[in-house]
Amino acid sequence: MKKPYSEIISWFEENMPVAESELDFKNPYQLIVAVILSAQCTDKRVNMVTPALFDAYPSAEALAEATPEQIFTYIRSVSYPNSKAQHLAGMARMLVQNYGGQVPDDIDELQKLPGVGRKTANVVSSIVYNKPVIAVDTHVFRISRRLGLSKGTTPLAVEKDLTANIPAEKRPIAHHWLILHGRYVCTAHKPKCTECGLSPFCAEYRKSHGK
Repeated sequence: MKKPYSEIISWFEENMPVAESELDFKNPYQLIVAVILSAQCTDKRVNMVTPALFDAYPSAEALAEATPEQIFTYIRSVSYPNSKAQHLAGMARMLVQNYGGQVPDDIDELQKLPGVGRKTANVVSSIVYNKPVIAVDTHVFRISRRLGLSKGTTPLAVEKDLTANIPAEKRPIAHHWLILHGRYVCTAHKPKCTECGLSPFCAEYRKSHGK
């Protein structure tokens, strides 16, 4: 494993041995709903609306019986609630009709579901099925480029770089390392470089500080 990957992974292993999704869920169905809702929305906000949603629709079969208008009443406070209500209704119906109500473990099959793009498919397959994939959201994209893990200009290009350089068994947790680091330390507008343990390995930090 080449630098800076080896140094950064070693730092995370020592300083963040436990890294998990901050979405609240109890099963694959709840996770895929929560991840769809989390698009361009905070996990905190999603966690505020899902308890009532899951009480009303505890399974894919139950959600498949709901109309988008009914679903909307539970998720109105998240971003883009109208389109997400449509996606959730369609996703649940397809789960029931095509997959027996079970969330598939295959990336390509997951992406056939309404509201499920590559990022969401990777998140679900990584968390639920421990697949060796890395979902690239805005945090992972930003952090990977700042640290010098990738020069990719698209999420897919960054994903390919990370996949090529991070050992398969570390990819599920690496996804969470990068997300949490981006969420709380290397933030979009005011990164906390002076508090960041990764500064010695960070391409952006060395560039801005002439090192």
